[in-house]
Amino acid sequence: MPSPLLRILAAAVLLVMILQKSEAQLPPQWCIADEQTPEAELQQALDWACGKGGADCKKIQEKQTCYFPNTIKDHASYAFNSYWQKFKNKGGSCYFNGAAMVTDLDPSHNGCRFDYLP
Repeated sequence: MPSPLLRILAAAVLLVMILQKSEAQLPPQWCIADEQTPEAELQQALDWACGKGGADCKKIQEKQTCYFPNTIKDHASYAFNSYWQKFKNKGGSCYFNGAAMVTDLDPSHNGCRFDYLP
């Protein structure tokens, strides 16, 4: 008969294996701007994401692949996703003071690819 400690250890190993498997099966997700957020709030969050937040916002600059559509909502979505994909595994969130939301629908469009990192 295995000792209680051995049974606890076996249960813990099994739990870790189950959690790893369930995480591996999650669908891809992206972080986008919440359409109900006022533009002024989106702009403030966009500025933070592209500045102190450390998002890669090169592709939403003029003449780049994700510049169009040239709207605050679309640029904010790209920046929010860039930040979240870069930092989600290090504690970063898709919140932006309530201006963003997670989606499992790929927001990429017309040659503008939104990054996805598992």
